[in-house]
Amino acid sequence: MTVRKAWIVATAVTGAALAFVMLLVVGVYVVAGNIVNGVRGGARTLAKGTVPAAYSALVQKWGTLCPAISPALLAAQLYQESGFNPKAQSHAAAQGIAQFIPGTWATHGIDGDGDGDRDVWDPKDAIPSAASYDCKLASYVKDVPGNLTENMLASYNAGAYAVIKYGGVPPYKETRNYVRRITALEKSFAAPVGRVDPTEQAAGAIAYAQKKLGTLYLWGGTGTPEQGGRFDCSGLTQAAYASVGIKLPRVANDQYNAGPHPKRDELLPGDLVFFSDDLTDPRAIRHVGIYVGGGYMIDAPRTGAVIRFDPIDTPDYFGATRVTEDGAKALPTTV
Repeated sequence: MTVRKAWIVATAVTGAALAFVMLLVVGVYVVAGNIVNGVRGGARTLAKGTVPAAYSALVQKWGTLCPAISPALLAAQLYQESGFNPKAQSHAAAQGIAQFIPGTWATHGIDGDGDGDRDVWDPKDAIPSAASYDCKLASYVKDVPGNLTENMLASYNAGAYAVIKYGGVPPYKETRNYVRRITALEKSFAAPVGRVDPTEQAAGAIAYAQKKLGTLYLWGGTGTPEQGGRFDCSGLTQAAYASVGIKLPRVANDQYNAGPHPKRDELLPGDLVFFSDDLTDPRAIRHVGIYVGGGYMIDAPRTGAVIRFDPIDTPDYFGATRVTEDGAKALPTTV
């Protein structure tokens, strides 16, 4: 069936489309009930496509430097700190992909690539330095009760002295939020081992998107009355999940990190599916839709088109995300 025919069928037979959505609702919850051993782990290996190819090998290598960290945890920190931008600089003078402040870099920066210098702007030095610093912090709090990784992350945010003083993660809101955010993001960067749990809110998100079929696309559209209820691609997915209580970031490449990443043959209705002209870089993602089954998604494709059913198996298919509430909350760009 061509895309045009799929759209004609979807618009002409409204009752059938609604019945289709109800079947999806039932199907998603049946699957959710049957999968009792969903996997949250796999943190020792990065999920494909979660880290730009230029840095993936570095993160995979240095993320195994000590037991307190993992490649996925290190990736989560880099994403949280800079969005993998090696030229990032904050108002507080934090620098580079790992956002070291000059004083910390002077003490803990290492020559990761062995070229004779320590360059905070060079990911080949900064990424190994971030892993080394994590492991150093872990060594400071190794005798503190509780989870070593959480205590290490708390040390990164509040200082090892605070973790030692309080006998674990200190009762600072900022620190506890940081620990929660990075451990949740770790799941988004980790390669799943086995089947990924379905998202219970998926059916509601699909139902919302299905009601928007036929709506004309608007660049920058988020569905406001001032915009005539029109959307662009990520505006539609953001609104669909907002309708079931999950707040996603505004742009597609940030939405990619809102949960674990099922393989193509493991897709379930409600998964977000992503497309890019550069299949090596998640920051280059340019389009997103909501998977509905059978190789099709609902998406807002482009100017001049309407929200419709489109096939996902195209040369620019990048990957998928199974949105979770915790994963969405952990994203640094969530508002």
